[in-house]
Amino acid sequence: MTPSGPTPPRPTRSRAAGRGRVPGRRLFALVAALLALSGCAAIPTQTSPVPINPSAGGATEAAAPKPAKGIDPLTLVREFVNASANPDGDYAAARAYLTEDAKKVWDIKVAPTIIESTFNTVPTGADLPSDPKRRTVLLQGKNIGSLEVDNSFVQRVGDLTATIGLETDKDGEWRISDPPDGIYVPQSGFNSNYRRVTLYFYNPDFTVLVPDPRYVVVTPSTSIPRRVTELLLKGPAVGMRGALATAIPNGASQRTNTQEADDGALQVDLTRVGDLTVQARKQIVAQVVKSLVGVSSSRIRVLVEGARISADQAEWRLADIQPQTGEALVTPDADLSGLVVSGGQVRKLVGGEPVKGPSGTGEYQVVSAAQSLDGTQLAVVSRVDEKNVRLRVGNLEEPLGLVDLPATSLTRPTWLLGSREDDPSTEVWTVADGSNVVRVLKTDAGWRANAVNASELSSTFGPITELRLSRDGTRVAAVAGGRLVVAAVVRGQDSSVSLRLARNLQPTVLGTAVLTVDWLAQDVLVAGTSLASLPIAKVNVDGLKVERYNASNLTVPVRSVTAAPGRNVVAVDESGLWSAGDVGDVWRASAVKVESSARAFYPG
Repeated sequence: MTPSGPTPPRPTRSRAAGRGRVPGRRLFALVAALLALSGCAAIPTQTSPVPINPSAGGATEAAAPKPAKGIDPLTLVREFVNASANPDGDYAAARAYLTEDAKKVWDIKVAPTIIESTFNTVPTGADLPSDPKRRTVLLQGKNIGSLEVDNSFVQRVGDLTATIGLETDKDGEWRISDPPDGIYVPQSGFNSNYRRVTLYFYNPDFTVLVPDPRYVVVTPSTSIPRRVTELLLKGPAVGMRGALATAIPNGASQRTNTQEADDGALQVDLTRVGDLTVQARKQIVAQVVKSLVGVSSSRIRVLVEGARISADQAEWRLADIQPQTGEALVTPDADLSGLVVSGGQVRKLVGGEPVKGPSGTGEYQVVSAAQSLDGTQLAVVSRVDEKNVRLRVGNLEEPLGLVDLPATSLTRPTWLLGSREDDPSTEVWTVADGSNVVRVLKTDAGWRANAVNASELSSTFGPITELRLSRDGTRVAAVAGGRLVVAAVVRGQDSSVSLRLARNLQPTVLGTAVLTVDWLAQDVLVAGTSLASLPIAKVNVDGLKVERYNASNLTVPVRSVTAAPGRNVVAVDESGLWSAGDVGDVWRASAVKVESSARAFYPG
């Protein structure tokens, strides 16, 4: 048995003369022009789409090193898998381990599967002694997930067993004659060869930009902006279709490849966008700039058919697009320091005094609560007797109206963002009796409950004990059957709402031990668990990365956690209220004394 190890992640016009640079591109342009005059095919004015994976401009098969001489079949298969992490030149590094016939049939067009970095190659015992020139080897390991055709990561865990056939070549060296179906990439190799990038699309109301994480090949780094732009033009990831919208017209493409221009600006030149309104142009700029600032520090120039997309401005940086990002809508005001439910009262997280009104006096016997993002409204789960609870909604320091939603249990409420910065929210969500997801809408007749189609979530994973809308309203995070689950919020034209493509995040690490969850950022979750080794976990929304918060001072189970952008994470354990700024920080005790059943919450 052999264990394994190692390793993971559109040019514009030529530079003008007189800038003190090596004139290689001018020489190329001159030669191309002379060839054209002598009858060669003209250079096209528009580029065709270039595959994002594998990376363009990487190693070619001819340049890939050959396997070391004399290595045994088990080692050869292990090195083949490690080499498969490098997609350059149509996986030239890995193809060097194949026979000539196998190179023709190995399917490299499928999405690569990421596996744990430690895997095994073992003999099958099925080789015939009469044929010493052939062997079969089992590749054994654990699947983590796959990189989809849209370059998004989807977690898919399970055991990996693949049979790989080998034979000796004319020089007596072992080569793979029967490669596995697909591409298997160790996570360490994936991390070295791929880079996470964040694209931005809009929520359905076009009020907030929403992150959509993808992964692109690291090399060559100069082409990453081109690849990011190409992905952006193709639209949201398949898992978020219907939940996200784009201002970029369908069919739009790059007129010239996105690349740093002669004056140092990163230039994006679009074509086939049709007629654009002024508002659409602003939104396109916001999507492009927000998506590219993560991969470039240059100012960004956006063109359409070679001309400025906006008559008002030629170039942008992140600060220039803030009005179009909607960031203020999803970020609680600094003076909203958070609240906590303890002893049937809603109290302030800082200072501990009860809020004004019946929610703070104990009259409602509050079990859990949520404050709207603008801070003006409150939704509480109120206990009416030993077996039943009711939802109440209204203004923060005033009597709250009862919602017609009888239930024996209701999850902690969660608010949708308002449509504008100065508009209060008109929608709050909860889950009744572990399976019925409802959104409660404000109408002229009061707050009314409406069903959400969440069958995919509850029927697959079990009873829902926690549900949190992302602050942009496009995703939900839930605790279902003790599992951490995310799903897309898809709103239909008939006002129906569904939760689609529910996915269990980090099942091998978190198992069924998750008790509570909240959104730290639009694409990052914080979960509280009953695991002594992992009381609080920070998890990317696609599930690829999990980080452990410092366990010092915390006692499991952690039944309440709350988080928000730019805020300390606040947790409640058996001994009280604690806060920490980041994963490495020691948890600090709060002076506010609460019960072990207390529920802390920031707006949202």
